[in-house]
Amino acid sequence: MNLPPTFPLSMAAEHTPVRVVSIKGTPDFAKRIAEMGLNPGAEISVCQRSGSGLLVSRSGTRLALGGGMAHRILVCAV
Repeated sequence: MNLPPTFPLSMAAEHTPVRVVSIKGTPDFAKRIAEMGLNPGAEISVCQRSGSGLLVSRSGTRLALGGGMAHRILVCAV
């Protein structure tokens, strides 16, 4: 079974859909990200970059993430 390659959300191209695969970090960080709706399986896309930060969209909702946060969210191409 071939799994799609994963990469940090911080490396995702703008306006290209990706799927959240896993969250790296502490359980509290994973819980915080899940509460924002970015749980594994969620389809999101990067709307805009600002420095190391990202503005991402999920189901019409936009969320701002710092670069460190985005680097710990692993995604794959949809």
